[in-house]
Amino acid sequence: KMIPVARRVLGESNTITLRMRKVYAAALYLDTGATLDDLREAVETLEEAERIARRVLGGTHPLTSSIDEALRNARKVLRARETPSPPGSA
Repeated sequence: KMIPVARRVLGESNTITLRMRKVYAAALYLDTGATLDDLREAVETLEEAERIARRVLGGTHPLTSSIDEALRNARKVLRARETPSPPGSA
């Protein structure tokens, strides 16, 4: 509920908005009960936040690096869930 308000009031490129989006995405991909749709939403949220952070703050800014790390982790979790288990490994 708060992220749309932050985006409207503070703007897409505000560091508080970017941090809120990162925390939201992390909550999605770190949830053991997350659905594939949740994981995809986490990746999409982080991809957008990473693009904005890189454009506004630069690639070496700590927040950009933190979002980038979260994006790598979210993609890893999504890949692991999307990849079917080999036959007989259950």
